[in-house]
Amino acid sequence: MPTIDEYAHRPREERLTRIAGTPSELAAAVRGAGNEVLTRRPAPKSWAATEVICHLRDNEEWFLERMKLVVAMDQPRFVATNPDRWAEERQYLTNDATVALAAFTRRREETLAFLQRLGPDDWARAGVHADARGRRTIDEFLSVMAWHDDNHLDQLRRALDGRA
Repeated sequence: MPTIDEYAHRPREERLTRIAGTPSELAAAVRGAGNEVLTRRPAPKSWAATEVICHLRDNEEWFLERMKLVVAMDQPRFVATNPDRWAEERQYLTNDATVALAAFTRRREETLAFLQRLGPDDWARAGVHADARGRRTIDEFLSVMAWHDDNHLDQLRRALDGRA
């Protein structure tokens, strides 16, 4: 699996193609899996497949909102997020994986449409995270998204197989 830095050195079109394929990869991975498999945690501190999909759904919304702020403002500041807290507070395990996947797919389509509308100068615009991530351009967000998708697809496949 490529690192964020390795993705950053790949052509933008390749990274866009990578993130465009994630919804269908998720759908293929969970096809035929019953709720018992989708909600089974492979270890006490590991997420079940449904939780991974819910995380991707919610994080997609957050990625897009941050990038919209970057285009609208000069170096906006972002608060830190806590994915484990989201999983607990939003009760990911009680969500329907099919509904969550459909929502992620719609949000990803919105993100791709937004990215396709960007002008050449927009890709270098940046925002600043409150945590150690610091300043991040929209182009860097795209690299993070490609890596994030790979990371969580791997996590989802392991969860389906019962491996942490």
